Amino acid sequence: MHHYDCIVLGVGAVGSGALWHLARRGLRVLGLDRFPPGHDRGSSHGATRMIRQAYFEHPDYVPLVLRAYDQWRELERAATRSLYVETGLVQIGPPDGEVVPGVLASAASHGLDVEALSPADLAKRFPTFRVPSGMTGVFERRAGFLRVEDSIVTLVQQALSAGAQLHCGESVVSWTTEGHSVVVRTDHDTYHAGHLIIAAGAWSAQVLNSLGLPLVVRRKPQYWYHTTADHTRLEHGCPAWLYETGDGIFYGFPQIDSRGMKLAEHSGGSPVADPLRVDRQIDRADQARVERFVAEHLTGVSATLGHHAVCMYTISPDHHFYVDRHPEHDHVAFAAGLSGHGFKFAPVLGEAVVELALEGRSTLPVGFLATSRPG
Repeated sequence: MHHYDCIVLGVGAVGSGALWHLARRGLRVLGLDRFPPGHDRGSSHGATRMIRQAYFEHPDYVPLVLRAYDQWRELERAATRSLYVETGLVQIGPPDGEVVPGVLASAASHGLDVEALSPADLAKRFPTFRVPSGMTGVFERRAGFLRVEDSIVTLVQQALSAGAQLHCGESVVSWTTEGHSVVVRTDHDTYHAGHLIIAAGAWSAQVLNSLGLPLVVRRKPQYWYHTTADHTRLEHGCPAWLYETGDGIFYGFPQIDSRGMKLAEHSGGSPVADPLRVDRQIDRADQARVERFVAEHLTGVSATLGHHAVCMYTISPDHHFYVDRHPEHDHVAFAAGLSGHGFKFAPVLGEAVVELALEGRSTLPVGFLATSRPG
């Protein structure tokens, strides 16, 4: 019989973070995933993911992301590997929109260093962006991007070095509880554990089907366009950016390799019925929206596509995460519905679900992410 202290279902962003924390506790732990670490079949791939402190979605995320910064640095030291690149972050939008007021509210609540910028300021300092009158901007110096695949692989490698086991190429068929134990059946074997952590990403609604979580999976294309100006490149000081327009919210990163500048739409996205069969071909309507944004709001970025990829967002109704214990099984915890802004929290959410599964409560301020929250 295969018996563990804890099993982690899904070893993507949060699952790899949980595996790392469990292994560092000296526990006998198993990670299960149908794909290998750093794969491109889920939500966490495409070279870069943004990390920022002045969180426009809600000020309550700020303590969590500050701890995540500490943990990413700790992971870099342990692995002697660079994962976080501090580029600074420009966020642009209407003064009464969602993004800029949200950034300023979080910065004011937590004393964060954020600089307000007029359209003239933005044009002078950051020539990549066209900013019409009536818009405003903010610049956050302590922000940038994480190397997404490298980050997951490094979390898993550190967990394995600390004694964790990882089984890839196995699909979970079912999980059940037997008294104070959990039984997980895959298409290869059966495993027993005292505790279970579920971090199944786009498959969360299936794995947690008894909870009826109102999750919607959306297809999210990412594009890389060739550039024609040095000011779009990392080595020439181009920051990461997020831009709220009347057509939606778009984001991107400085050019870091020959594929060009990566950019995508954060809003929108077509529903995905089966995450295993998401359409990974170019959708011309999606591409046209992004190219219209490029033509209207960016300079030095061409219409020549260098690369394309598709990931998925698993979205909750209020776009906030679910991080909680299972209401029917107190030794099972989960994170789900990261809604397209969860990757930066991978190690701290991993820590939170470990505490919830093993100790019944978390020392971290995740109460606002409980499934029982209002609305």
